[in-house]
Amino acid sequence: MHVRRIGVVGIALLVVIGFVSPLAAAGTVGTTGAAGPAGAGPAPTADATEPTCSFPLTATDDTDTEIELESPPETVVTLNPSAAQTMWEIGAEEQVVGTTQHAANLEGAEDRTSISTESDTIEHEIIVDLDPDLVLAPSSDYVSEEDVETLREADVPVYYFDSAESIDDVRDRTHTIGSLVGECDGAAETVDWMDEELAIVEDALEGEERPDVLYTFFGFTAGEETFIHELIEAAGGTNVAAEAGIAEYQQPTDEMIVEQDPEWLVLNTNSPEVPDAPAYDSTTAVETNQTVTVDVNHLNRPGPRVVHAVAAMAEAFHPEAYAEAVADAETESETDADDKSQADSDSDSDTTDDSDGIPGFGIVPAGAALLALLGSLAVIRHGDRNP
Repeated sequence: MHVRRIGVVGIALLVVIGFVSPLAAAGTVGTTGAAGPAGAGPAPTADATEPTCSFPLTATDDTDTEIELESPPETVVTLNPSAAQTMWEIGAEEQVVGTTQHAANLEGAEDRTSISTESDTIEHEIIVDLDPDLVLAPSSDYVSEEDVETLREADVPVYYFDSAESIDDVRDRTHTIGSLVGECDGAAETVDWMDEELAIVEDALEGEERPDVLYTFFGFTAGEETFIHELIEAAGGTNVAAEAGIAEYQQPTDEMIVEQDPEWLVLNTNSPEVPDAPAYDSTTAVETNQTVTVDVNHLNRPGPRVVHAVAAMAEAFHPEAYAEAVADAETESETDADDKSQADSDSDSDTTDDSDGIPGFGIVPAGAALLALLGSLAVIRHGDRNP
């Protein structure tokens, strides 16, 4: 009878599960809230508050032009190295078939078709011949709205981005690209990583004084309304170009350099030399040999790797505080890993029975299951008393 009792109980549970699971699934899969039944409502859009990787996808770019993607694009061309960098960082590099020559620093970029001309512009015919499912076109000196229109006239789908002016713009662009190419998870992980790295710098800056900083490259500097200005500020410096009223990218005057007297000069790897001029020679930065050279691929390109530029500058401006913040972050990470390992171990050692392993049980379905089970047990007991 014991064997028979277990068998009947098992059947009762299977019957209950058979009725409950489809109901639970119907209540949780494909729901759209007030929009109506699953599948109804408007197509998802890439510029919504929450990025979506659902296709077909309708997205509106910064020229107010809509593009429609029936499925995740299998072939993508990037017209700017920042877009290529983002594709690599979110794990979508295999979809890229064409890049500019300025993306050559990315691993495997040499296997992609170069879309650059000898004069460092965009070769439209090469892009059209590649017949990409999507072209990502961030605004830059080498990408204009005219380039975009030329490609669109050739029936090439192009998503155009305005110039990034902040780290928030980089975050938003990363999410948007992830949504457009079907890599929302990779984009979210990338933004999380950016925020973790920036949090270390923020911790390091607490209570620290900000040195006066000037960024110089090929005789130009970056003022307000540039993402480089925000990178300098995020690294714990005061951008003297912005303090002097410079906006965007301009050539600083000798008078401004002398008057602002930067304590630090930031250079990039494409322009690593301090300008040979008396105005620069008179600065505190040159007199105390306080210069920092940052990888141009991190500093001048509004992609996820800007956090490396922030970290490099913060380490130069605030070496002791930054080293301490990094050590604290590593200790916290190790502690979190140990806690998680212990929690996993405790979870593995716990044993449960009853309905813990039964999927699809909410409060009401679980009650129905219990009633059905008790009813079946009552029948079994009644049968036990009556041979």
